[in-house]
Amino acid sequence: MYMGDALNFDWDAGNTQHLALHGVSPAEAEEVIRNNPIQLAVQIRSGEERILCAGKTESGRALQIVYTVRRGRIRVVTGHTADKKVRRIL
Repeated sequence: MYMGDALNFDWDAGNTQHLALHGVSPAEAEEVIRNNPIQLAVQIRSGEERILCAGKTESGRALQIVYTVRRGRIRVVTGHTADKKVRRIL
């Protein structure tokens, strides 16, 4: 799933602070989404589609990211270091 470079992200204190709790920066989350991540699952939560994907940052850090698309912008919901099973497939 290549998304290209012309992506618009939706960041605010809520999602940036949530990522920080997991030691992930907004820049890292954006890198994973831009670097052709593997889609692991899709769920409907609170009436919207949430995509769980996994990929690597430019520095090679393996992350799992959950995002949704709202009003044409990518909103990262959460992210964390990829678990061992996922790291093996990346």
